[in-house]
Amino acid sequence: MSRPRTSRRLTLAIPAALGAFVLTALPAFATSSPAQIATSKTNGVTYLKSLQAADGSYAGAGLSNEWAFTTFAAAGTAVVDVYPGGDTTKNARTVYRNLLSTAGWPQASPVVTDYERGTLNAYAAGIDPARVSASRNLIAHVYSYWQTAEPGYFGPSGNFNGTVFAALALRGAKTQGGANRIPQALTDSLVTRIRANQHVDGGWTFQKGEGNPTVLNSASDVDMTGAAMAALCVFGVPNTDTDVVQAKNFLKSTLVSGTGAFNSLYGVNTSSNGWGVAGLNACGFNPQTGDFLTGSGKTPIDFLIANQYNPAGGFKYKPADTSPTAYASIDALRAVAGGGFTTAPPAPVTPGAPQWVGQSTFTAGTATKLAMTVDDGAGNLKVCSVSFTPTGTTTTLGDVLGAAATSAAPSGCVTSVTPSSGTGTITAVNGKANSGSNTWKVSVDGSAFAGAARNKVINVGDTIALRWGV
Repeated sequence: MSRPRTSRRLTLAIPAALGAFVLTALPAFATSSPAQIATSKTNGVTYLKSLQAADGSYAGAGLSNEWAFTTFAAAGTAVVDVYPGGDTTKNARTVYRNLLSTAGWPQASPVVTDYERGTLNAYAAGIDPARVSASRNLIAHVYSYWQTAEPGYFGPSGNFNGTVFAALALRGAKTQGGANRIPQALTDSLVTRIRANQHVDGGWTFQKGEGNPTVLNSASDVDMTGAAMAALCVFGVPNTDTDVVQAKNFLKSTLVSGTGAFNSLYGVNTSSNGWGVAGLNACGFNPQTGDFLTGSGKTPIDFLIANQYNPAGGFKYKPADTSPTAYASIDALRAVAGGGFTTAPPAPVTPGAPQWVGQSTFTAGTATKLAMTVDDGAGNLKVCSVSFTPTGTTTTLGDVLGAAATSAAPSGCVTSVTPSSGTGTITAVNGKANSGSNTWKVSVDGSAFAGAARNKVINVGDTIALRWGV
């Protein structure tokens, strides 16, 4: 990859995680016609299929092409339907799931964006990211990077990218039933940090801006503006919200009239355009009309399609380039297809292939992790990944809380539980006791909060939220 920002964007999650939490239908009347868009999608998918290795893989050592999974999903192609030479046993989903399940993945010294990348792409591929295998829970891995001293940030706060993609991953990758996994308290914490990092010009960069007027007054980046505004919208912030509107206006201010391109910090290129359009898509803004139709009658979609090789299907990174690149094609096609930063997997056409795969039970004796939040109702949210080794195919809330007291990352998530044994109702956590109608309640995978009991059954991959209150 020759882009000057490669190390910043792509080692994160590459940072980029891609997909559409909210898919937006492209307009019936636009400068790029429905037929042109359909052709772009068809040819683009053909090109992405050509990137698959003979063993069925897209991901491997170093920079890899697994982001294609979010693009396939946005374009309506199930990843399980992508396989080389007619060999369905080498389908891209199965190969990727096997990779994610290995002890050596992602690398010897992982960073939070490795797990965010895995979460977003696994979800798009139809792999439940919390249930990749008996030992691999990607949601729990992301939780482990919570910054206790700076609540709301994931990974070092100076790399704001990690927090944006935590938001995209944790809220974008829903349960198999389409529910939001994470509690409102965690949502609120992330939204607060994203808002605090918005620059004066309405956009964002990968760098932390909160508390730093120099950064907040510096020029924003089209790429991260697309990702950050998508993160707000995937959390349910409406596109009429002031911060979202300012982000949209920042993108509008960078439009090049003659081509419809966004002029990013890295110059005019298809990847930045793709990220910017992904943000618009996620927030329900039409990238082909209104604010994004230039005086010359061009839009960002026009620019992307103009830089696609047809019928080969790949996209150039810059207009002056003479050949396509994988990442430019992935970024560009996702945007043309109407995607944001991840998309639920389409129904497969391969006979017998399910839409979703995931571990169904714990494996006794196999160490694993669960994601947990503890909200004391007074603004002191704790977030952690709990490591433990189950003794059966299910476990209990009491056993998970016991493990959290000694094996949580970050530590301090749970310091005490009353009662400390047995099967009864939990009456106190971390020294805070039930009081009248204010009691400890539990939610699993976004379910309604209900009374917390030690004997509540917990299954593999469950995302657990404890909350004190009515």
